[in-house]
Amino acid sequence: MSETQQHPEGSTRHHIGTAQVGEITIAYEDMGNPDDPAVLLIMGLSAQLTFWQTEFCMSIVEQGYRVIRFDNRDIGLSTHLDGTRVGGNALTGLARLAKHELGLPSDVPYTLVDMAGDAVGLLDALGIEQAHIVGGSMGGMITQVLAGKHPDRVLSVAILFSSTNEAFLPPPDPRKLKALLTGPGKGATREQYVENAAKAMRTIGSPKYALPWEESLRRAGLAYDRAHDPAGIVRQTAAVMGTGSLKKYTTAITAPTVVIHGKVDGLMRPSGGKAIARAVEGSKLVLIDDMGHDIPEPLWPQIIAELTENFARAR
Repeated sequence: MSETQQHPEGSTRHHIGTAQVGEITIAYEDMGNPDDPAVLLIMGLSAQLTFWQTEFCMSIVEQGYRVIRFDNRDIGLSTHLDGTRVGGNALTGLARLAKHELGLPSDVPYTLVDMAGDAVGLLDALGIEQAHIVGGSMGGMITQVLAGKHPDRVLSVAILFSSTNEAFLPPPDPRKLKALLTGPGKGATREQYVENAAKAMRTIGSPKYALPWEESLRRAGLAYDRAHDPAGIVRQTAAVMGTGSLKKYTTAITAPTVVIHGKVDGLMRPSGGKAIARAVEGSKLVLIDDMGHDIPEPLWPQIIAELTENFARAR
């Protein structure tokens, strides 16, 4: 699939396509002038590329950058590893969780290292030698692996509301983790799934900047209709838990780095962002008042200013 659209203003290229990365097909959207420096946006657990709002992306494009957003494997329009089971039982799951809290790896179908390989493969497919890498949540974890393992492909690094997954970091607020990982139950209708997703995003997001309920439902409905696969989210969760500590990758990052984290993020506590900033020599840590585990529009100017300032450091 490949098509090129124009932004409503009529001036900005917006290309929609797929790229083959090994056995994985990656769905992506590519905005802006191909001759401008590239920015690769990597989103988190259960989040499709649309979580990076189009207007947010275009605001970066307007600063003179080419912006690429994509669906990770097992989400959105990219390959879903249908039939691949995480395996084990409740006891196995508890053991995997315990290992995760200790920063230890466990046996899972794929890891964040594999997902970082998908991102590098997408850059290869698009003919991009180097890019500014911006990752949120699990995408921030993938970014750490990519930047630490493939420093030659990275111009700068920006990590939003993420963690190194090293041992003994404070765990998520159980209520927020449950909201993200608990579905409406077997046999649920579309409306029940949409309502559950809307409630989850409001639970983990920024309370001060919560969207009106109808808008939350609208966005959740668009995501459901674009792609719906709870089993894929289970496999992504296993990848996060099974990779182990990322610190060996994080400490290897040499590109200019900014770490952005919300002070009221209960899903990925600020200690996660602080751990990343400690591990990356010369990094900048930005803690934002009233920001939770999302990117609310009122904070876009501040966040984009931090991103573009960090991009400029790479020059």
